[in-house]
Amino acid sequence: MNGMREIAKEHRGKLIGMTIFSVLSGISIIAQAYLLVLIVDKAFLQGTAFAELVSYILFLLVALLGRTVFNYLNGKIGVQLAATVKQDLRKKLLNKYARTNMQAAMYGKSGEKVSVMMDTVDEVDDYYSSYIPQVIQSLIIPILLLAMIFAEHWMTGVIILITAPFIPIFMIIIGFNTKDKSEEQLDKMAAFSGKFLDTLQGLTTLKLYGRSKEQREEIKESSLQFRDATMVVLKTAFANSLALEFISMLSMGLIALEVAIRLIIFQDISFFTGFLMLVLAPEFYNKLKDLGSAFHTGRGSMGAFNKLQGELEAPDSPVEWGKAAIQLTEPPMIELEHINFKYDEGNFSLNDISLIIEPYQKIAIIGKTGAGKSTLLHVIAGLVPYADGEIYINGKSRSHYLEADWFNELSYISQHPYLFSGTIAENIAIGGRKNATRAEIEAAGEKAGISELVATLEKGYDTQVGEAGRGLSGGEKQRIALARAFLKKPSIVLFDEPTTGLDLRTEKVLQTSIQELGKEAIIITVAHRLHTIKHADQILLMEEGEIAAIGSHEELLESNSQYRSMVTLQQGGERE
Repeated sequence: MNGMREIAKEHRGKLIGMTIFSVLSGISIIAQAYLLVLIVDKAFLQGTAFAELVSYILFLLVALLGRTVFNYLNGKIGVQLAATVKQDLRKKLLNKYARTNMQAAMYGKSGEKVSVMMDTVDEVDDYYSSYIPQVIQSLIIPILLLAMIFAEHWMTGVIILITAPFIPIFMIIIGFNTKDKSEEQLDKMAAFSGKFLDTLQGLTTLKLYGRSKEQREEIKESSLQFRDATMVVLKTAFANSLALEFISMLSMGLIALEVAIRLIIFQDISFFTGFLMLVLAPEFYNKLKDLGSAFHTGRGSMGAFNKLQGELEAPDSPVEWGKAAIQLTEPPMIELEHINFKYDEGNFSLNDISLIIEPYQKIAIIGKTGAGKSTLLHVIAGLVPYADGEIYINGKSRSHYLEADWFNELSYISQHPYLFSGTIAENIAIGGRKNATRAEIEAAGEKAGISELVATLEKGYDTQVGEAGRGLSGGEKQRIALARAFLKKPSIVLFDEPTTGLDLRTEKVLQTSIQELGKEAIIITVAHRLHTIKHADQILLMEEGEIAAIGSHEELLESNSQYRSMVTLQQGGERE
């Protein structure tokens, strides 16, 4: 990712615009000072009549107006530049999060990601809206002013050349400290945001387990740390302002003293020249002070940008996809050939998984918790990348195809499907292809067994659902997820323990819907209940990331003692 300056250089047109307006602003400042001194000199020393000064006053008003307009336009371009850069950064972050594999996406608090997307990106604003416009002005306007000062009175110019460098020196010393403190503040803010959002999402659980008081104290501690980090940044800003004010006031005092000595004692300069120096010198130092203030905010923005850069450059291990379109008239043949996958070094892995899935087959994946069932499902779905081996679709590598085309042929129904804030119809429509009609949505709901529930609701399919499906039971959420699959009509349907925690009646409704989906698709189910798996064409028994056994229900009963024990245990539980 490019640095902040490189990003600014990409917007060359805006930089040229700010340069032009800075030059015009500098000319307006010089014209304003010259006309003001000229009017005072003519009116009070030369006794010129007011009527003769009207034209000068009008020109002075034009110069004041021009200065205001040019400063406004310079700042407006800066704001536009900042808005464009922030939009681009948010797009990059969104794309980064979108292509991050499932395991990487689960790492870190969602609140921290929201904080990075919103607050951290907003912190970059000052660099482009304030710092860059001010840098351009401070490079151009002081040079124009200094040229005017040397032309009128070289001694004042010498004093400025001696004193002016102290301002950037202090800026650099304080600015680097500001950058470090700003990064610390952003880290504290992200931690606070993550902790606060996680606590809100789990508030009911915390209350039930009597842990809300402890979490309250943790949030308080995180909040205080964020406050302390913020105060350190503010203290640095105040120190910066004090140093700049002290240097600039001392410098202007020296100039005023030199002008007074020359004007009163040596009498070798005119009132016009002395007064002009006293008007132009503050303008010169004010521009450097403005640069100092902007430099402080700019260094803070650099701290935020470094955090963004770290986020964007973090490895995401995306699944690789090609550019060929998938054209299927029926479910494909899927071949997994020596697939290996590892989350992190030393952590859980899949080892040498080889498997052939025929069109219209029903596959059940079973095993103990942590055996690798869901991980295998994620690899097949294309949600996580495999390290070695290959997956073939009808004889061609899956990486040969377009990502969008593959996901168009796929439906994934997890144990806890996510529902968005909106109507039931909108939540069903999100799973299908674009422009689904209301009739198609309702037909999908009928097949998924959600129509009975909808019939009892006053607004039917237009009933609002809360965020994350609040207001619906687990079985109702699963039926809406199934309705999405019926609407989409995929070639492959993946179920990750969809009936866990459901009552038997709801489970039977879902099983009926799953059988209906299986008439036109491959069904791959992670399951543990006997009546869910015994009718599968192939059953995969997973153990420590490997396929320990594979076969039909009858074949595994005869050949695998572990499967036999599991069946015996479940049959005993069912009889009880």
